[in-house]
Amino acid sequence: MTSKKLLNSVEGCADDSLAGFVACNPDLQLLQGHRVALRSDLDSLKGRVALLSGGGSGHEPAHAGFIGKGMLTGVIAGSVFASPAVGSILAAIRAVDQAGTAGILLIVKNYTGDRLNFGFAMEQAKAEGIPVEMVVIGDDSAFTVLKKAGRRGLCGTILIHKVAGALAEEGVGLEEIAKRVNKIAKAMGTLGVSLSSCSVPGSKPTFELADDELELGLGIHGEAGVRRIKRAPVDQIVTLMLDHMTNTSNVSYVPVESGSSVILIVNNLGGLSFLELGIIAEATIRLLEDRGVQVARALVGTFMSALEMPGVSLTLMLVDEPVLKLIDAETTATAWPHLAKVPVTRRKRIRTAPRETPVAPEATAVGGVASKQMMLVLERVCTTLTGLEKHLNALDRAAGDGDCGTTHSRAAKAIQSWLKEDPALDSPAQVLSKLSVLLLERMGGSSGALYGLFLTAAAQPLKTKTDLPSWSAAMDAGLDAMMKYGKAAPGDRTMVDSLWAVKQELQAWKSTGASFLPVLTKAAESAEAAAIATKNMEAGAGRASYISSARLDQPDPGAVAIAAIFRAILEVLQTQGE
Repeated sequence: MTSKKLLNSVEGCADDSLAGFVACNPDLQLLQGHRVALRSDLDSLKGRVALLSGGGSGHEPAHAGFIGKGMLTGVIAGSVFASPAVGSILAAIRAVDQAGTAGILLIVKNYTGDRLNFGFAMEQAKAEGIPVEMVVIGDDSAFTVLKKAGRRGLCGTILIHKVAGALAEEGVGLEEIAKRVNKIAKAMGTLGVSLSSCSVPGSKPTFELADDELELGLGIHGEAGVRRIKRAPVDQIVTLMLDHMTNTSNVSYVPVESGSSVILIVNNLGGLSFLELGIIAEATIRLLEDRGVQVARALVGTFMSALEMPGVSLTLMLVDEPVLKLIDAETTATAWPHLAKVPVTRRKRIRTAPRETPVAPEATAVGGVASKQMMLVLERVCTTLTGLEKHLNALDRAAGDGDCGTTHSRAAKAIQSWLKEDPALDSPAQVLSKLSVLLLERMGGSSGALYGLFLTAAAQPLKTKTDLPSWSAAMDAGLDAMMKYGKAAPGDRTMVDSLWAVKQELQAWKSTGASFLPVLTKAAESAEAAAIATKNMEAGAGRASYISSARLDQPDPGAVAIAAIFRAILEVLQTQGE
């Protein structure tokens, strides 16, 4: 079965994509009748060298994203993963030459079709008297033995775009630019790894991987790599990639060693999440620095993709100060990132956190038996929530991302770790405040914020008194804060429904002579009934409010968690006879 893609047509997707990019960038123009994008200010290049590049579509933002002052003058795009037509390449060369440029450099990735078509167009242009040169970039570090076709051109090509563009902006001549970029290109390498393949529009994926496999050393056209490896933590995968790239027995190795200074590109091959990309970037920089390698600049993002391929490529290029100057030169190309002109290595990355203001002892310390009860209550609540993890996740999958149980279990484990430190539990207000901070930091998501708000507000009435009316007031304050900022109300099918039921029952504690356990028993029972009732409610707040009510046939997991918490509290206090 072919993969789903958002297109007008398979046949016109490359044209539509390039037209869309140009439509969004006033500095670019299409060349009529050709799949060619050019700078709209060609006349400003008079007397300077122009740079043209290109290749198949499907590598976006390459190549059009790198058009701009200080980088490419224009690009010629082929169909998806196909070399551009000779006629279009020649038309681009002629258009740029007619603007009065001082020669044209073609920057071509090392693929047979690209070499042939760009080469043929260059020979025709030279026959017409147009000064044209071509550099062929091969930065692939996958192969351990030399192939007749040579190293493939991969993401490192964009660094050549940048270096050549900066030289052209300085007014350097055509032959000198070609000579210098050829030398620089020999000091870089790229290696990719992917979780699965990609699929050309209208086609099936180009290869299949088992769930526990990754493809190492693959190209940017969906072709298979040099070998398959087992899925492993990122640190292990990055270590394997760096070892492979720098192994001197590998004919395509990059001569990176301790003391080397490099530019690093962590390139999304198209379908990787930015979360994963950040993890890979951190690991790569750390592991390079552990080897004594200085990371001069780091580019992290999507620069040369392979459609939707969920993978990453790492590029290393050896640099010195003159090359860094060219990399740091200004450019208006939209896909080139805004880089700080300082080394990544040796930069202090962590700022010392401010110290917490010591909390003064409060007059409402309870101590003794009450402190022991608080410990038992917290332990029971934690055990209850960890036991409910799978059940709450199952309930949450109907309307959310299925992590309600996981977040509550994470909170419970954070509390358990804190309890192992044998904290002072003398002051209810201080305990609630501490729990608030703990859940805000460790629970995560909106649940952590909501519980944090509730506990922070609930702690306030308990700073002066801890009698039953104060505990009722604490419940009022906590729920009011949660409703104020969370915007949920009773009847909205959230945890508020269970908390509201508890609040109504605890009002009895404000009356003279109110009994403790009977009221708490009714509160726990009301919370359970309210949680069950959410099954028949239409969600009015939270993520579930975006889901059709017809699909919500289970109780709200947040409300169920609240009911379970109060049942746990009640059971401990019943056994204590309080």
